[in-house]
Amino acid sequence: MKIGITAAALGLAVSGVASAAFTGYSLVATNVTNSGQNLTRWEVFATFNGPTDTVLNVFNLAAISGYPGDPFSGFWHKDNSDYNGGVLSQQYGTWAPQLTGSATTNRPFDSYLLIGGNATASNSSNADPSWNSGGSGSHAGDSRGWNRPDLVNNGTIGWFNSSPPNLQGRVGVAPNTATQVKLAQFVVSQSADCPRFTLRIAYNNGQGGGVVFADGTFICPTPGAIALLGLAGLAGRRRR
Repeated sequence: MKIGITAAALGLAVSGVASAAFTGYSLVATNVTNSGQNLTRWEVFATFNGPTDTVLNVFNLAAISGYPGDPFSGFWHKDNSDYNGGVLSQQYGTWAPQLTGSATTNRPFDSYLLIGGNATASNSSNADPSWNSGGSGSHAGDSRGWNRPDLVNNGTIGWFNSSPPNLQGRVGVAPNTATQVKLAQFVVSQSADCPRFTLRIAYNNGQGGGVVFADGTFICPTPGAIALLGLAGLAGRRRR
């Protein structure tokens, strides 16, 4: 059941460009049940108003100050990696979209990251090297990269399209919609707070234009809420 969706950006600030292309992050929440667990699937999309805007990479994922729990763990995975084997688990899994498995029995209940496209073996999204260093305690980076069930707590982790000529991250290129590109899917217990992060995005117009960077925040309801409460929008935009 779809319980939350937003496409509005608040507090938009633009510098050096005539009009905004990236307008913020949108979230969709769906309650699902699998293996006796009541879950909420949060899908995160980058939203644009340009007809050929193309996501290249995202990075600097960091938790919002004041998050009530541990924002870097508690994610459910059900991928077909060697670390999981298709079992719904919070102890084992990977964020790689290539290993999500079946579109009906695995993928709807799996947490993963990507730069648009379908979460299948042909997806060209990859983790950047920031997953291997920094962080603290059990959320420190190590040789597993993104083949782990939790997130590295170093404020810099990101992922990118390793083959941008395929236009996997462009709006309007299926399965992306005319305005949105999917960046993440977080599956958490229905009793848990959903992820709340700041994230930097890099994109261009898909036609040889310069790279644009934008920072945004995605926020969603506390447990039991059925409507998205707010979305902090773009700030500090600059063109390189």
